[in-house]
Amino acid sequence: MASPEGAPVPEEQRLGPVLRRQDQVQAGTTDQRLLDSEGPSEWVHTDPWRVMRIQSEFVEGFGALAELGPAVSVFGSARTPRDAKEYDAGVRLGRALVEAGFAVITGGGPGAMEAANKGANEAGGTSVGLGIELPFEQGMNDYVNLGVDFRYFFVRKTCFVKYARGFVVLPGGLGTLDELFEALTLVQTRKVTRFPIVLFGTAYWSGLVDWLRDTLIAEGKASMHDLELFHLSDDVDEAVALVTKEVGI
Repeated sequence: MASPEGAPVPEEQRLGPVLRRQDQVQAGTTDQRLLDSEGPSEWVHTDPWRVMRIQSEFVEGFGALAELGPAVSVFGSARTPRDAKEYDAGVRLGRALVEAGFAVITGGGPGAMEAANKGANEAGGTSVGLGIELPFEQGMNDYVNLGVDFRYFFVRKTCFVKYARGFVVLPGGLGTLDELFEALTLVQTRKVTRFPIVLFGTAYWSGLVDWLRDTLIAEGKASMHDLELFHLSDDVDEAVALVTKEVGI
């Protein structure tokens, strides 16, 4: 086996932590490939390059939020209309969280997210939006005063958890359920320090809670103790009090 320049290529090649042998050995050196201005550009779509993109997203997200202070992540549907009672609850919730000493983190989109950001912004607090690149662009709502856009859901999820002291979950769809069950799993498995999770809107969430108790737990897929991982509330002041009590603010 020889390189394009005719030099022999070794049977074993070490490129940092990567070991290549036989037909996996690459011709040339890493520096050579870096400095060569010619050649194919497909490398920008390879998995190693994506790792660098992922790393950069973590760096940008952590850098932007490192000095945020105590915060609560608020989840809810992007489809919540502005004239809905859930939107009004989101505004009041965002305002009350700021008055209790928290920054408010949302997904930065419209609907319930916009409502919580609006309440936080109008109360003079830090209103954070963690956006995500989607085929159907939503854009950052106008009430975000600190925003970060992500390509990767899992990087965004890490920031939701890392910089929050608790979660308040307004009625929402699949994305909201995704965030909710990830948070519950992290708390249940003790991958994170215990933090409060409040489901806001008992009429909306009661069917899910019934299913957890009557099916999931009844069939031995979870324990009754797991129902203690979250609270149900219809009252903004109570929801904020539950978060404040558990995080010690």
